[in-house]
Amino acid sequence: MHTPPAPDPDRLHWLPIAAAISSISVVGIAIGLGMPLLSVILESRGISATMIGLNTAVAGVASIAAAPIATPLAARFGVVWTMLAMIALGAFAFVGFYFANSFWMWFPLRAGLHVALTVLFILSEFWISTSAPPHRRGFVLGIYATVLSLGFAGGPWLFSHIGSQGFLPFGVTFCLVAVAAIPVLAAWRESPAIHAEGDETTSFVRFIWLVPTATAAVLVFGAVETGGFALFPVYGARIGYSEADAALLLSMIGLGNVLLQIPIGMLSDRIRDRRHLLLGCAVVGLAGTILMQHLAYDWHIMAALLFVWGGVVAALYTIGLAHLGSRLTGRDLASANAAFVLCYGLGMVLGPQAIGIGMDLFGTDGFGWSLALFFAAYIALAASRLAGGTGR
Repeated sequence: MHTPPAPDPDRLHWLPIAAAISSISVVGIAIGLGMPLLSVILESRGISATMIGLNTAVAGVASIAAAPIATPLAARFGVVWTMLAMIALGAFAFVGFYFANSFWMWFPLRAGLHVALTVLFILSEFWISTSAPPHRRGFVLGIYATVLSLGFAGGPWLFSHIGSQGFLPFGVTFCLVAVAAIPVLAAWRESPAIHAEGDETTSFVRFIWLVPTATAAVLVFGAVETGGFALFPVYGARIGYSEADAALLLSMIGLGNVLLQIPIGMLSDRIRDRRHLLLGCAVVGLAGTILMQHLAYDWHIMAALLFVWGGVVAALYTIGLAHLGSRLTGRDLASANAAFVLCYGLGMVLGPQAIGIGMDLFGTDGFGWSLALFFAAYIALAASRLAGGTGR
């Protein structure tokens, strides 16, 4: 294993930053293309919506299971070799769906695919954080979030052009994931080292509680993003929006996410304690969900509200990641990144359930109030940490 050069803490290391961002963004395009592709194929085979949902849920379970192993793997084999192995696993697992005639085979394939993706995300974000100096970390992570969002958006666009028939969409996705190996190899000399430690599980779990302002922020974002996106079309239909109008409103959230991450990231670099900005994002999130219920009947005002709301709420992820980088280094940062992704996965599980139950119990108002509950709980946590003078 190579010994990386001693990093200059004040210099932006653009080669590894570009490598990690471009690698994970190409994977993002593949995810954006692959997820709807798999659902369409299963539906065409006559698989029920319940079973399609169950197969998709394996992704969340696999992500939660994979998070603790990312750092030990990188410590044993190196960041670059672990990422290359995960790229290969993801590419071949995805092609496997084309050849898997029995539905049961899709479960281990889905698990393998999302284990690979989870480890890739954890190590890419760790690499980005270690390559950015503290005073520019928010800016760099804003670029990462923006490019990744564009990658996710590019996948469905590509899917709309190549369709779901034959081997072509699987071949294209395989090639896209394989291409992600190129920038990783180009910057392998500047990859960070992770040193082995004792009890891996204890080391991993404690980071969930060690930096709770960051890990809770990403849990809330995961819950709001996944639950909100999944159930907003239902909410929109119940208050009288057409399917097209509701879809356009979701696009406004995505547009805010793309356009606001870099400015908010740059703002975070000027704030001594990023927890204040995280608290501010949650306050805007809470205010937006309350206003949503009163402004939902005017499409244009709702669109403007969701543009701002979507961008600010997405910053919980970006700024939470920057906050981790400002508090931790080395292996601690890698383990904290894994805990961060685990909490995002937990949010993905909790959000749709909570919002769905809220809408069943309280009707359309339950959508906004369920979202508000997540923000209010986070505001209480962040405010108590700041008031108590706790450093993390």
